[in-house]
Amino acid sequence: MDSQILVALGLSMLGGLSTSLGALLVVISQTPNLKMLGLLQGFAAGLMLSISFFDLAHNAINSIGFLKGNLWFFAGVIFFGLVSNFIPEPTLAPISGAKGKKKDGDDRGKDIMKKHRRQVLFSGIITAVGISLHNFPEGMAVFLGSMKGLRVGLNLALAIALHNIPEGVAVALPVYFATQSKWQAFKLATLSGLAEPLGVIIVGYLFPSSLNPEILEGLLGAVGGVMAFLTLHEMLPLAFDYAGQKRAVKAVFFGMAFMSASLYFLERSLPADMSL
Repeated sequence: MDSQILVALGLSMLGGLSTSLGALLVVISQTPNLKMLGLLQGFAAGLMLSISFFDLAHNAINSIGFLKGNLWFFAGVIFFGLVSNFIPEPTLAPISGAKGKKKDGDDRGKDIMKKHRRQVLFSGIITAVGISLHNFPEGMAVFLGSMKGLRVGLNLALAIALHNIPEGVAVALPVYFATQSKWQAFKLATLSGLAEPLGVIIVGYLFPSSLNPEILEGLLGAVGGVMAFLTLHEMLPLAFDYAGQKRAVKAVFFGMAFMSASLYFLERSLPADMSL
């Protein structure tokens, strides 16, 4: 294996596995309550919206033009809007009326909690997929940065690692709540981070010189549309339900501000002729 790819792969592992550190913070703590879960869902929604609009869609518009960038973005929205029609919504199981009221009430409470857990698990999986898609181009950026020099690649990998920690929390928390499995929460968060070294491998081997920049930026813009739809359709309603509208909105803007600041410092870590 080429030494440059090995160096880039090692640096991207540093950034990608920092999601595991975020997951570790979740699994060593007590099981979160619904209010805390709602706040973290709001924070994760803010991360996702910031990535969608200020990173992926923004870069697509700057790279391929306002019209093409928007067409790709809304193609992603429409695509997953259609796909979501075939994704079954969690439903409550019918409850027999022959049982006593206390039994009926207990069963209904269990059904509602089961529904909540399924919704939260789906939301955690959505977050993991979205963060994986976001980490993939970060791996490409680490590879290109390391080609400029070890110092550039290391600075970029460290900056990515810092902002991947809360992403690991955002993935692990809903999965832990839904499954009550620390291992499942840790595993899914770690897998979402491994998209970063995967980006290094793909750009280093499969697309050494033939990757069409316009198609890549368009596809990433469409990914931004998918993430925006998923966030507004799945994550934000859960945050409102569990934390209340006012607190959830504050958490959303906090997440957006955090990710925007993180992206700013990432941009400063890049050489002048590169962008994330």
